[in-house]
Amino acid sequence: MARLTFEDSRCKGCSLCVQACPKKILHLSADKLNSKGYHPVEVSDQRECIGCAFCALICPDCVITVEK
Repeated sequence: MARLTFEDSRCKGCSLCVQACPKKILHLSADKLNSKGYHPVEVSDQRECIGCAFCALICPDCVITVEK
């Protein structure tokens, strides 16, 4: 199992990571805004993460860390 962490304050809600996730466990927060006014990304089920790091690779702002 891998562990995902996000720098919410830097996320601009582009959703590229959401589209790149093969397990479809990422989504933009519906009720949370960061200091920039964007809905940051969240993981729905951490246990489902396979650690492929596609999300971290595609993130233009490098706000995602994947730890195995």
